[in-house]
Amino acid sequence: MKKHYDAVIFDLDGTLLDTLRDLTDSTNAVLARYGMPQYSQEDVRSFVGNGIRNLLLRTVPNGEANQDFEKVFEDFKHYYEEHCLDATEPYPGIPYLLSELHKSGCRMAIVSNKADFAVKKLNKVYFGDLIEVAVGEREGCRRKPEPDSVLLALEELNVPLERAVYIGDSEVDLLTAKNSGIDGIIVTWGFRSREALLAAGADPDRMAANVRELISMLR
Repeated sequence: MKKHYDAVIFDLDGTLLDTLRDLTDSTNAVLARYGMPQYSQEDVRSFVGNGIRNLLLRTVPNGEANQDFEKVFEDFKHYYEEHCLDATEPYPGIPYLLSELHKSGCRMAIVSNKADFAVKKLNKVYFGDLIEVAVGEREGCRRKPEPDSVLLALEELNVPLERAVYIGDSEVDLLTAKNSGIDGIIVTWGFRSREALLAAGADPDRMAANVRELISMLR
């Protein structure tokens, strides 16, 4: 494929990888230790997108006011680190897409609100050397939709904003592209429905339902 952009920055969960089952199983496994309620995959689908802590704020009864919240938070990080590969897999066509972008000379990065250790681990396992920069939630770098992590990734890639595009699957990703001043594309195979994305202000001409449509937008 011809190179239209010099760099493509991807969200991770719901964009490159289907992580929903492992996130759901990890959430329920840790909550069960404390006798807390269990959640379906559809419940967790609506909770993810703003980092692990926010996922737990939505699932632990009374959130941070719960006396066990910080213990649940720490337990979840350890449990998910051990189980984040159990059922996670790339969405259909993603390995082909990344290979084609790499062949075209396009630089690639991941920017995610997932914990930095998990982002780097998943990137290494599933994408090897294809994606050279992976930025997750870390101290001193505000979470999406703030632009910090996108700008950090572009700095590491040494690519200017106007030569890059950001690809994600959620309302957070819409705002991330806008706040970063970067071109954006939203995919509809992830954690949010097309209807929800349109209601959040997504441009229907910048939405991809599958990898084939995404490739056509990147050419």
